[in-house]
Amino acid sequence: MNLSQAQLAMALDVRQPSVAKIEKKTDMYISTLRRFIEAMVGQLEIRAHFPDGDVRINQFSELHKKSSLINLDS
Repeated sequence: MNLSQAQLAMALDVRQPSVAKIEKKTDMYISTLRRFIEAMVGQLEIRAHFPDGDVRINQFSELHKKSSLINLDS
């Protein structure tokens, strides 16, 4: 999306080193990934692909509604 780490940090209300740390992780929470995508004005959708067709996984959207903001500086 052509955003610098500093711009993304500003959108997430965290410091730039926190963005760099998250970008280097090989595994992260879905909620963290969702926050990054939403900060870039996107929307996260999770689908499972099977030979008979795709299935949209909706259970994570419920978690998003119930959860509070995650502190990426931790």
